[in-house]
Amino acid sequence: MKFSLFVHMERLDADQDHKSLYEEFVALCEIADKGGMHAIWTGEHHGMDFTIAPNPFVTIADLARRTSKVRLGTGTVIAPFWHPIKLAGEAAMTDLICDGRLDIGIARGAYSFEYERLLPGLDAWGAGQRMRELIPAVKKLWEGDYAHDGEFYKFPSTTSAPKPIQQHPPIWVAARDPNSHEFAIANGCNVQVTPLWQGDDEVETLMGRFNEACAKNAAVERPKIMLLRHTYVGSDEADIAQAAHEMSVYYNYFFAWFKNEKPIHQGLIERIPAEDIAANAMLSADVMRANNVVGNAGDVIRRLKAYEAMGYDEYSFWIDTGMSFERKKASLDRFIADVMPAFGE
Repeated sequence: MKFSLFVHMERLDADQDHKSLYEEFVALCEIADKGGMHAIWTGEHHGMDFTIAPNPFVTIADLARRTSKVRLGTGTVIAPFWHPIKLAGEAAMTDLICDGRLDIGIARGAYSFEYERLLPGLDAWGAGQRMRELIPAVKKLWEGDYAHDGEFYKFPSTTSAPKPIQQHPPIWVAARDPNSHEFAIANGCNVQVTPLWQGDDEVETLMGRFNEACAKNAAVERPKIMLLRHTYVGSDEADIAQAAHEMSVYYNYFFAWFKNEKPIHQGLIERIPAEDIAANAMLSADVMRANNVVGNAGDVIRRLKAYEAMGYDEYSFWIDTGMSFERKKASLDRFIADVMPAFGE
């Protein structure tokens, strides 16, 4: 099983400026590259200081000059916000810049906050349908001289300019329901999954859906599947307990953004009172400790060995947690030094 880093600029309040957030983001990526991680994933979001990532291709182009071996992936671009010709060309240009190290993760999107602002009236179903039309079109544009007449996009014969170094940069589809798994595999795409705050029963369920989709598409070469989880490798019990609390706070804000009900000012959502966080049993620190990969190096190794045995090809260390840079860095350093060697990385 290979290991990657899933990372963005993020903040819950305005105490830190965006420039220093970016410098810390880059520092974490450089640690991942030097530490021998397989890939770095960074995504796309708009108007949200909770996850600051307006264009992952711009970020990856910068990381291409700051890293040497690690693959660089979009985790993920939001399909309905892209035209196939624009996505094919920007992805190909980025693949040239990073010397063929690009992977492309694509999702339908999750936040109605973004749909309201970029494509008013769009819902998750419509976004998913756009993704299903977008991906095959992008692959055909890389081949060249492709005309498209679909439900959402129409254009005459066009070739991606430029073309990527890789004939077909690997495409990963963020999947949860069985239909998404089946679409990805039928179209020759890898799969990204996350149980979010849920436990390992959900990790097993997601692998089961992937395996079922592979069985239904037996003529297609089995793709890869990546598991994305919030992870923290702690130094001692107090450190681990603090991490679990910080993840509890993070997920309370995650769901506040997802519900899209609280006031937002200057890209920041209204602060959630500490007593409200403490009262949310579904996202308590104990739940974070039990369900996410939070513990000492031995605890983390045991969890990851179980995921490897399930058949996961890649495990992505989701480091966005609202923690300080120093705490993120210490956990990542411990993951590289104390966890990855147990897997031969």
